[in-house]
Amino acid sequence: MSLLELIGTGLGIVGVTLMIRQNVWTWPVGLVQVTVSAWVFYSAKLYSDTILQAFFFGLQVYGWWHWVSGRSATRAELPVTRLRIQARTGWVVAGALATWGWGEFMRRNTDAALPFWDAFILIFSLIAQWLQARKRLENWVVWMVVNIVATGVFWQKDLRAYAALYLVFLGLAVAGHVSWRKSLPEGSRG
Repeated sequence: MSLLELIGTGLGIVGVTLMIRQNVWTWPVGLVQVTVSAWVFYSAKLYSDTILQAFFFGLQVYGWWHWVSGRSATRAELPVTRLRIQARTGWVVAGALATWGWGEFMRRNTDAALPFWDAFILIFSLIAQWLQARKRLENWVVWMVVNIVATGVFWQKDLRAYAALYLVFLGLAVAGHVSWRKSLPEGSRG
């Protein structure tokens, strides 16, 4: 377990805790966390997870901008909303197809460890992060599934602090879902 792995773990917990509270400071903390994590994953030959951190960096910048620009004179913060059933289905189907395609590419062209599982983490994390930046409630459900898979992958690759972190993330995703659901406008909590 390296110092960078421990730093990334600590920053991850802080960042998700801030996300649950819908605190805009989640985004700058996340920028540092994904930078540290990129190096850790690259060292472990989890290339899809390394690439994911680069995408996360961009999505962190976007989320920060979107949350700040979504405010108005009458609204202090961007509201939490839900996806329609067609959008949920579309994200799942697109995610499954992209996971298979990226996993197959990594299997054939790299020495990636666990290419399909790593691809799943990449693709569905991007979906979850996008939904989170848009303040869609469903992001937390996607994160729950990603966290379960990531815990197993990181344990298998002997990244014990990250495996523990993703177990904590699982609990935080449940807490985030409960918290954000309570902040939905009346009538859309269904």
